[in-house]
Amino acid sequence: MTIRVAINGYGTIGKRVADAVAAQNDMEIVGVTKTRPSFGCDLAVRKGYPLFCTFDDADRIAAFAKSGYDCHGGISDLLSLCDVVVDCSPGKVGSANKDLYNMAGVKWIFQGGEKHEMTELSYTSCANHQQNLNAQGTRVVSCNTTGLARTLVPLLETCGDISVECTMIRRAADPGDSSKGPINAIKPVLKVPSHHGPDLMTVEPKIKINSLAVAVPTTIMHTHAITVTLPQGHGLDTEKVLALWRSRPRIIIMNGAETGITTTAEVMEFARDIGRTWGDLHEIFVWEDGVKVVDNTLYYFQAIHQESDVVPENVDAIRALMGSESDWLASVEKTDNAISQAQA
Repeated sequence: MTIRVAINGYGTIGKRVADAVAAQNDMEIVGVTKTRPSFGCDLAVRKGYPLFCTFDDADRIAAFAKSGYDCHGGISDLLSLCDVVVDCSPGKVGSANKDLYNMAGVKWIFQGGEKHEMTELSYTSCANHQQNLNAQGTRVVSCNTTGLARTLVPLLETCGDISVECTMIRRAADPGDSSKGPINAIKPVLKVPSHHGPDLMTVEPKIKINSLAVAVPTTIMHTHAITVTLPQGHGLDTEKVLALWRSRPRIIIMNGAETGITTTAEVMEFARDIGRTWGDLHEIFVWEDGVKVVDNTLYYFQAIHQESDVVPENVDAIRALMGSESDWLASVEKTDNAISQAQA
């Protein structure tokens, strides 16, 4: 069975998810939406993705033709063609869209900008793929939550119990978000905990976590400074932790001193050097020489590419909702191999 996928919102995340879906041999893109004619429409046309309007408004639909684009209709027309819709529209419109998707009888996936309470189910492949099997809809957690799950869930599974303190060093804006731009300040998030810890617990409630966040003047990546309290008799040392992470997908471990990759700018340059589309890094980047176990405490740093680490998660979430792959590792392997082959 080929899963028919619609992308509602062909922007920073939507265009990436569309390409990841199109690379899969068990999925196809039946259409993408834009709110109005814009440069993003050119990319959709070049990729061969049928273009639809985000709205069912005749005048808005007609505006595409006036700008030279072949618009195949409104959102309802697109929903009539798909099995599942990946909602990559701006945050805070999810509730109305969810009602629209349910009325259309299609499955749906939202992004981390929406609240867990709205979707009632959240997703990340390594934590709760099974719980999402055959569900009506879900929410792929945020880029930071995805990053936390990738390295903390293996520790939980190994030790049975962990307690986490983390500080999220956040980029001030995405690279293309010129309306915000980097701030000339360090801005603490004056809410404790920040939303990241509670968000992680929506996919793995057994992890005891407290999180702080601070925004800094950069647009490149997020960085996490993480301290994990391990249980007595955990049996882990620094090398065993590194070996555990190396055995898991979507984690890259490199030694900063040996490679010269000691900053997020160099991590992004590495992604470009290995030929990643848009210079994306779907994996979580861990500095080997920033990892250390001392008695019952693990310390480490990791870097998160906010525009791309959730992209393959959306593909795995599609398989979970459609019930087409019950093994999360098998889905991850399919997803990542297809994306790699498409970029080769």
